[in-house]
Amino acid sequence: MKIAILSRNRRLYSTRRLIEAAEQRGHEVQVIDVLRCYMNIVSRKPSIHLEGKELDSFDAVIPRIGASVTAYGTSVLRQFEMMGTYTLIESVALSRSRDKLRSLQLLSRKGIGLPVTGFANKPGDSKDIIKMVGGAPVVIKLLEGTQGIGVVLAETNKAAESVIEAFMGLQANILVQEFIKEAGGADIRCLVVGGKVVAAMKRQAADGEFRSNLHRGGSASLVKITPDERATAVSAAKVLGLSVAGVDLLRSSRGPLVMEVNSSPGLEGIESASGKDVAGIIIEELEKNARPGNTKTRGARG
Repeated sequence: MKIAILSRNRRLYSTRRLIEAAEQRGHEVQVIDVLRCYMNIVSRKPSIHLEGKELDSFDAVIPRIGASVTAYGTSVLRQFEMMGTYTLIESVALSRSRDKLRSLQLLSRKGIGLPVTGFANKPGDSKDIIKMVGGAPVVIKLLEGTQGIGVVLAETNKAAESVIEAFMGLQANILVQEFIKEAGGADIRCLVVGGKVVAAMKRQAADGEFRSNLHRGGSASLVKITPDERATAVSAAKVLGLSVAGVDLLRSSRGPLVMEVNSSPGLEGIESASGKDVAGIIIEELEKNARPGNTKTRGARG
């Protein structure tokens, strides 16, 4: 197959491993910087161009689109779908997963376990929002935040009100969530591929830190997940329409709670912790499904 990987840096671990895994299986791979692409949106013959030339047709596309370029990256991915190219992650699923509030709303509708979450527009509602999620301590998150950036733990109601008012004063969109104390500063990342959890790791926050992200100094280790955790991760990926997803779970007294679903999960931590060839499993999933026109949404539905 001829595969395009939409990535802004071919030297990133995840991109590099996908290239290696695909080439080991005899596929031809081209890494494309999504921001360098431009599109010709014309009836019956849509096309994508790069550096003055029309891109050749591909059998499949793997999007590794960063959160900061979601809007433009999704439009390029949608253009590939308009051209009938199979995309490992569909444009609608990608945009759906990047909207944290929308993701939580969709998951809640399907009964997936979640931390109690509040969302409001006016600072005057902060006291009721804090009360609604169970009172301090509470976690306050920027909707647009990634890798643990823009996540604050407020220990008291007064502190929570101050943080909420500060964020809202900057016109930032935030979520207010209950703090799951029994999780002990740890979460579980389940890597779901093709409706199965293929690898899992436990991420433990560093001393004095409550965020378990590896980018924040957290450590990763192999973990055995329960059947309930496995089913929750698979269901969360399915609800958002993702064939590949990193589902972050918290272990709580009322069962597994989904904290976030990542449509471009990093591979380095989970491959190191699990010892599994996750990149190879992803390419195998691509091989099973890559055929012209095999898209469910084609960018048409939410």
